[in-house]
Amino acid sequence: MRNILVLIICLFTSVAFSQELNCTVKVIAQQTGNDNNVIFKNLERQLNEFINNTKWTQKDFEQQERIDCSMVINVKQYSNDSFSTSLQVSSSRPIFNSTYSSPVYNYNDKDFNFKYLEFQNLVYNPIQFESNLISVLSFHVYMILGMDADTFALNGGNEYFKQAQTIANYSQQLNGQGWKLEDGLQSRFALIDNLMSPTYKEIRSTMYNYHIGGLDLMQEDARKAKAKITTVFTDLFKIHKRRPNSFLMRVFFDAKSDEILDILSGGPSVNITEVIDILNSIAPMHSQKWRKIKF
Repeated sequence: MRNILVLIICLFTSVAFSQELNCTVKVIAQQTGNDNNVIFKNLERQLNEFINNTKWTQKDFEQQERIDCSMVINVKQYSNDSFSTSLQVSSSRPIFNSTYSSPVYNYNDKDFNFKYLEFQNLVYNPIQFESNLISVLSFHVYMILGMDADTFALNGGNEYFKQAQTIANYSQQLNGQGWKLEDGLQSRFALIDNLMSPTYKEIRSTMYNYHIGGLDLMQEDARKAKAKITTVFTDLFKIHKRRPNSFLMRVFFDAKSDEILDILSGGPSVNITEVIDILNSIAPMHSQKWRKIKF
C-alpha cells in the first residue's frame, strides 16, 4: 500500500510540474456595463485552467522553470455568445543570480473576437482549427514560449515559432481579424511572418545576446554586462537600415524600453553616446525615454 501511495504521489508531482506556464488570465468587462455578469468570471476561470493545465510542449518544466506571463482580455462588447475584445499579453524571465524578472514579450492584440458558450469544452488541437478563442490564445502561448527560448539559446524558439505559424495558417479559414496578410502590418500574421524571416534575424540574435551576454552577467560583472548590452543595438540598426520603423522593432521596444532606460541610466559608467543616437534612430517612438537617460 505504501509503495502504491508513493507511486501516486510521484505521478501527481510529474503532472503538476510538467506544464510550461505560470499564467494569470484576467477578463475585464467594465465597458459592457455589466461586468458583474457571472459569464465573465466563468470565462476567466476556464481560460486560466486551459492555459495552465494544457501540455504545450514535449518538455517537462520544474516549478521554478515555468514562465511567468499574463493575458488580460478587455471585453468591449458582448451579445449572446459573441465577444468583441482586445488582448494584452506579456511575459518575463528571471535573471541569473537575482530576484529581477526581465520583460520579454509585450503584445497588444487589438482585434480579438470570438464565440464562447458558458462551460464549453476548451481543447487545443495542434493541427486543426477549433475556434478563434483557442487559436488566438494558443498562438500567443507559443509566442511566449518562443520568445523565452530565444533568450536562453540562439534561435532557441524555432520549434515554438513554427507551431505559432501553423496555428496562423490553419486559422485563416476563419474570417477573423489578424490571421491574413491583408489584415495589416501589425497583425498576428505579420508578427510571426516577420519573426520567421531572415530579413529580421538580428531581432532574435539580439534577444539572446541581450539576456545571456548582458543581463545574466549583471550580478557577476555589472560594467561588462552593461557594455555588452550597449553593443546589441548595433545589430538592430542593421534591421532599421533594411526596414525602417519595422513592426518587430516596435514589439521589442514595447517590452524593453523601460528596462533599457534603467540600465543605461544606472550602474557603472560606460560610453553610451553612440547608443543613444542609435536608439533615437531605431526607436523614435520612445524618444522621450531616451532623453531621460543620465550618464
